Amino acid sequence: MERSDLVKPEIRSIAPYVPGKSIEEIAKKYCLSADSIIKLGSNENVLGPSPKAIDAMIKHAGNVNIYPSADAWELVVAISEYTGMPENMIVASGPGMDGLLDGLMRLLISPGDEVVISSPTFSYYEVSAIANGGTPVFVRRNDDFSIDIDTLKTAITDATKMVFICSPNNPSGNSISEQELRSIVEDVSCLVFVDEAYVEFAEQNFASLVNDYDNLIIGRTLSKAFGLAGLRIGYGIMPAWLKVEYMKAGTPFNVSSPAIVAGVAALSDKEHLNRSIELVREGRKYLADNIPFPVYDSQANFVLVDVSPVKAKDVCEHLLKQGIIVRDCTSFRDAGESLIRVTIGTLEQNRKVVDGFTSF
Repeated sequence: MERSDLVKPEIRSIAPYVPGKSIEEIAKKYCLSADSIIKLGSNENVLGPSPKAIDAMIKHAGNVNIYPSADAWELVVAISEYTGMPENMIVASGPGMDGLLDGLMRLLISPGDEVVISSPTFSYYEVSAIANGGTPVFVRRNDDFSIDIDTLKTAITDATKMVFICSPNNPSGNSISEQELRSIVEDVSCLVFVDEAYVEFAEQNFASLVNDYDNLIIGRTLSKAFGLAGLRIGYGIMPAWLKVEYMKAGTPFNVSSPAIVAGVAALSDKEHLNRSIELVREGRKYLADNIPFPVYDSQANFVLVDVSPVKAKDVCEHLLKQGIIVRDCTSFRDAGESLIRVTIGTLEQNRKVVDGFTSF
């Protein structure tokens, strides 16, 4: 027997995750100074974290020998205040929203169960489902990346445990409407998970709808608008009945104590959050108006660029040689070979991006 045969076959079947390229990797490959490279491939907050979050971590550093609260209750209280949702409907999770997804899949999925995914979208829904023995069923989005609601409903069977909807969607940046979401939630008996990782940059959010439906879950993160990607903090807003069950299957102490205090501080810093949102809104318009290729409308902190008839990999290679890291979306299921996702940067960075596309 090969050692690899000890690994579950469903795990061996998963394609490796393709992360955004790092500054160090590009500096070495293209003989560039790390200081000259701009990283706009992973949808991080270019303004960084709130100074209040940094101060909170520094002050807490001497206490990291002590376990955090098992359910991160301090962070749950802060999230409750931020969202206006009751504490008994909130779960704090680590690492990031991925941890929330893993917890839900561990709670819900048995071999033979299905999850429905509207693609192209965030790949970890598929990974987490397969890792727990589930079968992903893909429903391709329309050409404008809107969801074909009727086709999606048709894909739902008695074996379906979860429907995944990313809104704003990664990598396209568009959102589902409230009417469309209500139509799905009301017509299915399974759970519906709405990924709102980029909700702070959008014109709407669906958190309050969890009060109306006992099969709706909202997933969020502090990695994007709050600039805490390195701390891996996520949270879920879910029906109270589901939180009770989730906490049974969840990993205790899954949010570190530095992450808890930083998250609480970041959620309280409305000024930093508003600066981050304003930078993104201005940057989205600038890139849409100036990149010499079609740019899709976005409600996230990135834009999606279609460089057809050329291929994304060729344009990305051109940009990398200039020290500009963006995301080739070829690895996204059903995304094709001509789409590039660009994180919104500072005005100076955005100008460099425009120059890079223009010079191709």
